[in-house]
Amino acid sequence: MSENLNPFAIAQAQLDEAAAILQLDEAMHQFLREPMREFHFTIPVRLDDGTTRSFRGFRVQYNDARGPGKGGIRFHPDETIDTVRALAAWMTWKTAVSDIPLGGAKGGVICDPREMSPGELERLSRGYMRRIAPYIGPTRDVPAPDVHTNPQIMAWMLDEYETLVNHHEPGVITGKPLALGGSQGRTPATAMGGLFTIRNAAELLDMSLNGTSCAIQGYGNVGSWAHRLGTEKFGLKVVAVSDEFGGIYNPHGLDPQVVSDHLWRTGKVADCPETENIANAELLELDVDILIPAAIENQLTANNAHKIRAKIVAELANGPTTPEADAILQDKGIYIIPDFLCNAGGVIVSYFEGVQNGYQYYWEEEMVNERLDRKISTAFEAVHNMAQNRQVPARVAAYLVAVTRVAEAVRLRGWV
Repeated sequence: MSENLNPFAIAQAQLDEAAAILQLDEAMHQFLREPMREFHFTIPVRLDDGTTRSFRGFRVQYNDARGPGKGGIRFHPDETIDTVRALAAWMTWKTAVSDIPLGGAKGGVICDPREMSPGELERLSRGYMRRIAPYIGPTRDVPAPDVHTNPQIMAWMLDEYETLVNHHEPGVITGKPLALGGSQGRTPATAMGGLFTIRNAAELLDMSLNGTSCAIQGYGNVGSWAHRLGTEKFGLKVVAVSDEFGGIYNPHGLDPQVVSDHLWRTGKVADCPETENIANAELLELDVDILIPAAIENQLTANNAHKIRAKIVAELANGPTTPEADAILQDKGIYIIPDFLCNAGGVIVSYFEGVQNGYQYYWEEEMVNERLDRKISTAFEAVHNMAQNRQVPARVAAYLVAVTRVAEAVRLRGWV
C-alpha cells in the first residue's frame, strides 16, 4: 500500500496522534483539524509580451487564538491548496512551540518565478497584495518570504499595501530589506535557529560538532546559510550539498564560498570544482553524522528511510519526513529535530522584526542572535522535557507542547 503524501493529510494525522495522547475533547480536536478561514483568488498579470495571464493564489489563516496569523508566501509551479493548508497548520504549531504571541497562516501562488522577468514578478507580487490586503495587517495576519520569494518581493508587497491604506505600516510584512524596516539577522535566521537546535541535540547525545560530518539537501537561502554558518560558527564538516538539479560530495568537506560562487556563476551546485557529482537520493543516504533536509516536503519516505545512516536528522524544511519514514527512523534510533521546532528561527526573528517595527527601534545582529538562541533553546528544552515525561518521540512531544498551548487559548476565548 502506497503512502499518503498529501501534506495536509499528514499534518492532520500528526495532530490526531497528539490529540489522542492529550485526550483532547472531540469538539476541540475537530476545531483544530481545519483552517479557520482561507481565501482563493485569481491574479491577472500583464506579461512583458503584452498578453495577460491569470495566476491562482491562496492565503490560509489556520488559527489566530494566540495572536495574529503569521506565515510566508510561496511562489511555486507545484503549489496546491493542501500544501498551503499544511504549512499554515505547521506554522500554528511552530509559533506555539516557540511561545511567541502569533498564530499560523500561509500563502502561495501557482507560478514559476524562474520563467518570469523582474517586471512580471513585481506585477504579480503587487497583484497578490491587492487580493489579500483587506484581510491582513500587523494585528490580523503578517506575511513573510518563503520558497522563491525574497526581501525584494516583500518590499513590493509592502509598498502596494501602504499605497492602498495611504500610510506607512512596516509591520504588515516581515523579511523586508533593512532599508524598509527589516531586522538584522532575519535572512540567516532559519538556518541559525536550526543550528542552535543541532547544538542542543548534540549536547544531549554527547557529540562534539567540531569536525562532525554533515549533508545538506536543498541549497536555497536556508541550506546555503546552514552550510556557511555551520562551517564557520559550529565547526561542522559539510561533505555534501544538493539542489533540485543534483548534488556534490567531497569527503574532506566543502568550502561554502567556493560552492556559493559556483552556484552564482552556473545556477546549480553540480560540477563544482574538486567535488564528485551525486544524485539527491545518494546525498540522503550518505554515512554522515548529521543530515539536514532543507528543501521541500516528503523527501524522507518509507522507500528510503531504512537507508538513512545519520545520527541526527535536523528538519530545516517543512514536512520533509512522512509518518511512515518517521517510524522507521525512530526504530533506527535516529534523533529527529522536528521541523516546526528546528526551523522556527525564521518566524522567531520575524516576530522580533515586528516588535522592532512597532516601536521603531532596531537591534544589532548580535542581540537578535542572542535572543533567538534563548527563545529556540527554551522551546527545545520544553520539547525534550515533554518527550522524557511522556516517553514519546520529539515530534510528538513538540505537538503536545504546541497543541496544549493553542487549545488553552481557544478555551479561554470561549470558542470551543
